[in-house]
Formats: sequence, C-alpha cells, structure tokens
Amino acid sequence: MKTILSFLLIISQYNHVLAQTTAIPDTNFEQALIDLGYDFGTPDGTVITATIDTVVILNLMNDGISDLSGIEDFTALKELNCAGNYLTSINLSQNSALNILSCNGNQLTSLNVAQNTDLVTLSCFQNQLTSLDVSQNVKLNLLNCRNNQIASLDVSHNTSLTALFCSSNPVSTLDLSQNDSLVYLDCSSNQLSNLDVSQNLDLTFLRCSDNLIGSIDLSQNILLTDLYCEQNQLTDLEVTQNDQLAVLHFFSNQLACLNVKNGNNVNIFPNALDARNNPALTCIEVDNPSWSAANWPHVDFSVSFKLNCDLCTVGINENNSPKFDCYPNPTSGNITIDLGAGFENIKVKLINRLGQVISSKNLVSCKHFNIDIDAPPGIYTLLIETGNGKASSIRVLKK
Repeated sequence: MKTILSFLLIISQYNHVLAQTTAIPDTNFEQALIDLGYDFGTPDGTVITATIDTVVILNLMNDGISDLSGIEDFTALKELNCAGNYLTSINLSQNSALNILSCNGNQLTSLNVAQNTDLVTLSCFQNQLTSLDVSQNVKLNLLNCRNNQIASLDVSHNTSLTALFCSSNPVSTLDLSQNDSLVYLDCSSNQLSNLDVSQNLDLTFLRCSDNLIGSIDLSQNILLTDLYCEQNQLTDLEVTQNDQLAVLHFFSNQLACLNVKNGNNVNIFPNALDARNNPALTCIEVDNPSWSAANWPHVDFSVSFKLNCDLCTVGINENNSPKFDCYPNPTSGNITIDLGAGFENIKVKLINRLGQVISSKNLVSCKHFNIDIDAPPGIYTLLIETGNGKASSIRVLKK
C-alpha cells in the first residue's frame, strides 16, 4: 500500500509540474517557440513552463512578434535575439542571467536593463529610444544604440567597454574619460561640440563625422588606424533677428583644428582617414607632412599638412584660460581687447584661415588695448597668450 501511495504522489507531482504553464499571448511568439521545439501543436496562448525555463539561447529574429510577454519565465536565458520585430516594450526584469541582448530594429520607446547586470553585449539600434540607462551594466563590453533619439548617454560606469556605436542620435555631450579600454568608437551624426579621447589610448577606430566639433586632438592615440571626421560644421542655421551673431556662431561650430601628430601616422592607411567637408579646417598637424600628403587624399583642397598648426595650439589651451572681450565684432578694422584683469608678458597673434600668423605684438602689462586688422575682409582668429602659459582665442569677422 505504501508503495502505491508513493507512486501516486510522484505521478501527482509530475502532473503538477506539467500543469505549470506560461501565458504567451502573442501568436507569432508562440509559433516561433513551436518551430524551435519548445511547444507543440497549434498556438493556444500557453506553453509548459518546464520546457522554457532552462533555455539558454533564444533566437526570435524577424518573427513578426509584437508582444514578448512570457519571456519572464525564460529564467536561464543568456542570449536573446528579438531583432526585426514590432516590439514597443520588453520586460527583462526576470532574465538576470542575460549576457547578450539584440533587440534592434523594433519600435521600443524605452528599455530597462537595470536587472541584467551580467550583460556583456547590448544591441538596441534602430528603435525609438529617448534615453538609455546602462549604469548597472558594469560588465558591458559592446554597446550599439545608434539610430535612436537619445539626447544624453552616460557610459562612465562601463569601464570594460571596448566598442561604442552611438551614431545618429541627438547626443550633445559624451564623457569617455572612464572608458580606457575603448577600441572602437562611432559617435557620428550627433550634436557633439567637443570630443576628448585623450584617455582612450587603445582606440583604433574613430568615426565622429557630422557633428559640431571644433577641435580634435589625437596626439595620444598611437594605435589609431581609422579616422573619419568629415563634415563637422553647422549646416542648418536659422537666422531670425541677429544676423551678426549668426555669422559668428556658424564659424564657431566648424572643425578648425585636427591634431593627428601621434608618432604613428603610418598606421593610418590611405582611405582610412577622411577629413573632407570641413570649411574651417586648413591645417592638419601630423608626424610627416610629405608622407601625409602622399597617403591621405581625402581632405579638402585648402588643407595643408604641417608639423605644427597655430590653431591647434589655440584649441589645446583655450579651455583652461580666462575669457576676454573683443569689440566691435564684426569690425571694419580696429578692435578693442578687454582682458578684464591685468596680465603680464602678453603675446597677441592674428591668424588667418590658412593658419598663418599675419600680425603679432608683445605687451608687457595691460588690461585692455587696441589692435588694427590690416588685412582683407574675412574670418580671423585672435590668439592671446599670457605670461602664465595659458592661451585664449576668439574669432573675429572683418567686414
């Protein structure tokens, strides 16, 4: 009798396990599970939980799925590919073992991966995301979030990141100071006005084209093999009231300084450097001007290669220097410089768009002074170097 009761208990427990089901409301999702052998028959809105809670890899790419409800019970899942569907949301809060997530090519407006702390690869490009929080994904190695609507991206916690693809977003700032393992970076087609990669010494590939970057210093990136920084200029400018300001703003949002003098220019092969369509860029700082001229054809006709470019000197120092006023600007020739405070041993240089110093003067000490632009109408850079080793600059328009 005891043996029969034990047998009946086992049967009862087995039937109870089989009776545990997971709701799968999306017919296409369940059909995909049937095709993969995790369900049988025709879609009826449920699957047996025991057949899915041990699944490690799940490929649902291009299966016409609109609702991924039920994915929560795939608790052992390490790799999920649900790209190319019609998803507007996805709940991954119970998939804590997930290492690889590919959900690109959907209609996602938000994505919460805070519980997926083992995530190594995240590919969520071509969605409708307006924000993305990856602060909990400290193991993340690859992040591809291009072609979204993300205005702010914080990757300061992702210190293991080696590849970042965030192109075609409205990102305006990007702090990469904590990503010292970064090898590949594509931040093109954003709204970046500044890009500092001085801490990314492993960087080999950089694409930062179609931004508003005024200065790029790559002198520390000795492993660089590919550089694409074409068309860093403000191309869509609405002028409503202040025409004067609009002209100055236009020229302040163009790439004027490119320093590629890293001691290893020979690593960057022909066709792997593109700096075209940068009207303000007339000089590129390099290791060997003759070699660069012979091997890097994808630059504008006005660009020359030099060992030192004056405008690059401006770009490196100006962020650490005091501001100064210059008026009138635009000017017919004579301008007044107001430093706001007294400085000693001041050097003043006037630089044209070819990077040539067309006039200079030394001042022992003063707070304000006048200078006459004895040159044809155009855009000029006024560089002021103070005795403390700092430099500031401002662009001046001569009418």
